[in-house]
Amino acid sequence: MPAQLDPDAAAVYKAFQDAGRPAYEDLSADEARAYYLAARVVSNPDPRELASVQSIAIPGPAGDIPARVYTPKTLRQDDGLSPALVFFHGGGWVIGNLDTHDVVCRAIADEGQLIVVSVDYRLAPEHKFPAAVEDAIAATQWIADNARTLGIDAEQLSVGGDSAGGNLSAVVTIHARDHGGPMLAGQVLIYPATDFAMNHPSHHEPETSVLLTHSVIRWFRDHYLTGAHDEKDWRASPARVETLAGLPPAFVMTAGADPLRDEGDEYARRLADAGVPVTHRTYPGQFHGFFTMGKVLQQANVAVAEIGGWLKAL
Repeated sequence: MPAQLDPDAAAVYKAFQDAGRPAYEDLSADEARAYYLAARVVSNPDPRELASVQSIAIPGPAGDIPARVYTPKTLRQDDGLSPALVFFHGGGWVIGNLDTHDVVCRAIADEGQLIVVSVDYRLAPEHKFPAAVEDAIAATQWIADNARTLGIDAEQLSVGGDSAGGNLSAVVTIHARDHGGPMLAGQVLIYPATDFAMNHPSHHEPETSVLLTHSVIRWFRDHYLTGAHDEKDWRASPARVETLAGLPPAFVMTAGADPLRDEGDEYARRLADAGVPVTHRTYPGQFHGFFTMGKVLQQANVAVAEIGGWLKAL
C-alpha cells in the first residue's frame, strides 16, 4: 500500500517545499551542511536542561574525534556508575555534526535517564568510507575502556543513531561481536541504512521520495563510497554480513514514507529470525528525518519517549 503522510507531516513537508530550499545534490558538501544545520532551528524542540554537557576529545585512527557527553538531571546509577548510549548522528555520512543532533541527544539522555556520548565522526567526501566506520569503532572502544572515568557502567553500554548513524551503530555491534568486544547491551537503529544495493521497493516508490529523496540518497552514496565495490562490504552494508546472530537486543524504528523503510523492516526481521530480541516500531505516516522534529511533529516526541523507555528497560 502506498505511504500516506499524516496531516502534520504533510504540512511540514509542504512548508519545506514552499521555502524553496535547494536540493542537497545541487550544493557543495559544505553548503549542504550549512542548510541542514539551519533547518534544525525551525524543527527542533527547545533543548532540555541537563545536569551537564561536556565536550571531550576521543583518540581516533586519524586524530582526535570530537564528542559531547550529556548527563541528565535524573540519572540512573548503581555504585556511582550509569548506563550510557554512544550516539552517531545522521546525515548521509556527509552532513550533520554534534550541533545538529544536540537537542535529540539531550532528549534521549533525559528520557532514558542515562549518559549519552555523541560522536562527531569524520565526514565524506573529505574522508571516504571506511573513515566514519573506523571512527565509530574506535570511539566506542575508547568509551568502553574509559567507562569508569566517565561514570559509565561498561556492562550497560549501548550504541545508537539515526539514518547513517543507525548504519554505523549496526556496524559497530557486528564488529564488537566478531572482535571480542566491547560487550554491548543494546542497539538503537533509527531508520537505519543497511544495504547500498538499494533494491528494495521503498527506494523506487514516489511516495517515499520525501525530503530524503531518491536522488539525494545517491548523492550521499557517491560522496561516501569510493566505488561500487564498497557497496558489498558489510561495513558499508551491514545487511550483507553472513549472520546477525549473537548481536545485542535492538530497537529498530522505521517510517512509512521513507526510502529506507524496507531496509529497516527487513533488518529487524532478520535480527529476530537470528534470535536477537527486537522491538520494531514503525511510524507509517512519517517521513525520513521526522525523529528530530519535535517542535513541529508530535510523533517525534513520542518516538524519543519510546526509545528512552526501551533503554530504561534494558
